[in-house]
Amino acid sequence: MARIQFDLPAQFLFSTDIPIYISHVNQGGHLDNAQLLTLVSEARLRFFRWLGYVGELDIEGLTIVVGDMMAQYKSEAFYGETMQVDMVPADFNRYGFDLVFRLQDKQTGREVARGKTGVVFVGDGPDGGKKVTPVPAAFMARLEARQRATH
Repeated sequence: MARIQFDLPAQFLFSTDIPIYISHVNQGGHLDNAQLLTLVSEARLRFFRWLGYVGELDIEGLTIVVGDMMAQYKSEAFYGETMQVDMVPADFNRYGFDLVFRLQDKQTGREVARGKTGVVFVGDGPDGGKKVTPVPAAFMARLEARQRATH
């Protein structure tokens, strides 16, 4: 099976630090692959909070859900290290976008993982269920304002 190859963007928009706790470590003594998802999910929530939203359940009246995720491991991470998680939105479509991420050890700069998580906006459908909904214009305006402020 061919290995996943994923190129990183030239710049990231958002960065946050997350420590590796003992609960993130597996029997091999390094970051468990399932816990990588936990770290990326925490960073994603922080990204939306950085944009001024309380969480992922009310973004301009809509919710986001993860449609897919891809990760490429570059090295091990260990208990006690702090991961710098960098993120940038990319590949927008009508209903969502990819949130590209990179994890690296804060102290050494050693890259641990990279990838992307696809997020989709959903709202209430006419039958009371959830329905995929276009990206809100107000969200895009808020994101563009943050991008201008950081460049």
